Amino acid sequence: MESTKAKATKTGSAFRMDCAITISIHASPERIWALLTDAAGFPSWNSTVTSIEGEIAAGRTLKLKVPSAKDRVFTPKVSNVEAGRTMTWSDGMAPMFKGVRTFTLTPKADGITEFAMREEFAGVMLPMIKGSLPDFGPVFEAYAEDLKRAAEGKSS
Repeated sequence: MESTKAKATKTGSAFRMDCAITISIHASPERIWALLTDAAGFPSWNSTVTSIEGEIAAGRTLKLKVPSAKDRVFTPKVSNVEAGRTMTWSDGMAPMFKGVRTFTLTPKADGITEFAMREEFAGVMLPMIKGSLPDFGPVFEAYAEDLKRAAEGKSS
């Protein structure tokens, strides 16, 4: 098994910014999907999420709290769900400012699933608020490592 940690990549321009991460997980897509869609259990394995209220299913709006913004509630809407393969969470309002996070699971050989997560922020307000946004690289890296550990059944 590889011991290297997942490394997030970041790109951007004046009105767009994105962060992405990919990690190989020694677990089935079904096992990973079960973790990704269990709102009540999310905080037990994911250090980047304090709580999620709502059902992680197509057309549903979630109430999400994160440690880095204790007084804020994010309300992403779940869409583009293909069970066991992909889903999208989006929050905000285009063209002002919108964040779109896409989760993708790709089965590979030998019981490995590639997990990819990408979030794109875009809008005319981005240049004004970019400086107040956190560095998503470490957050994405922690998220991917937490998911890998949980799906592979390893304790932290």
